[in-house]
Amino acid sequence: MAHNIFKGLGIALVTPFSSDGEVDYKALKRLVEYQLDNGADFLCILATTSETPCLTKEEKDHITNLVKEEVRGRVPILKYCGGNNTSAVTKEIRDTDWSGIDGILSICPYYNKPSQEGLYQHFKAISAASPLPVVMYNVPGRTGVNMSSATTVRIARDCPNIVAIKEASGSLEQVDEIIKNKPDNFDVISGDDALTFSMVASGAAGVISVIGNALPKQFSRMIRLEFNGEYEPARKIHHMFTELYSLLFVDGNPAGVKALLNDMGFIENILRLPLVPTKIETKQKMAEILKKMTI
Repeated sequence: MAHNIFKGLGIALVTPFSSDGEVDYKALKRLVEYQLDNGADFLCILATTSETPCLTKEEKDHITNLVKEEVRGRVPILKYCGGNNTSAVTKEIRDTDWSGIDGILSICPYYNKPSQEGLYQHFKAISAASPLPVVMYNVPGRTGVNMSSATTVRIARDCPNIVAIKEASGSLEQVDEIIKNKPDNFDVISGDDALTFSMVASGAAGVISVIGNALPKQFSRMIRLEFNGEYEPARKIHHMFTELYSLLFVDGNPAGVKALLNDMGFIENILRLPLVPTKIETKQKMAEILKKMTI
């Protein structure tokens, strides 16, 4: 039976672009090294924060190979493969070379708004097609549909290679329901930086984090303290981040974290349309908070 190896601090890796709009592979390499040196437990590549819909197949292949070469087996790699056409997703899973990748992240189908039974059948088909452990991704704010805790638990019981869910419903009640009823080999992973402290306290196994791109050391420390039952010092770190959480997402993701990484000297502050950089005032507020924090 498969088990979940994606625990602790996972990074939802950004894609740096240079001023000419091309992928900045040198910056990406530096970023991966920085994250691994500062507490990242696994990397999540080519999902929302990577601006994946705006990347070509060649760019996605190049990013995959670069990350595999840079990581060299030091931490697990979770790679996104999902969509709202079940047969296209299962075909892509079957046709992809997954060597050097440890798991597949797959989103609830978006736009066509399936029923709970449709969600169940979608992930059952993905489970049957996948040679790797699968992490589901529930993010109703992006997909237009919320996978209920009952459906999540049903899938977890019926599909042994579906090992976790990245839960970004924003509902701690839903998280509690899943954790209470799930099988032992299945985990909940936070998909929301601001709720990570509460979710880990409730029994979540970790986070796939946006803010971790820029501040992996502090965020991973918070999670480790919680895992050790040291909630008071962990809460202090959580509160240190509170203002930053909202600023990071006010102008969309990954605009906020790219502005932060730009202030830290890691990347150019460039996104691909239809996404645009964060507003100047948001960037300035984040820069002020950054100065106060001990990096």
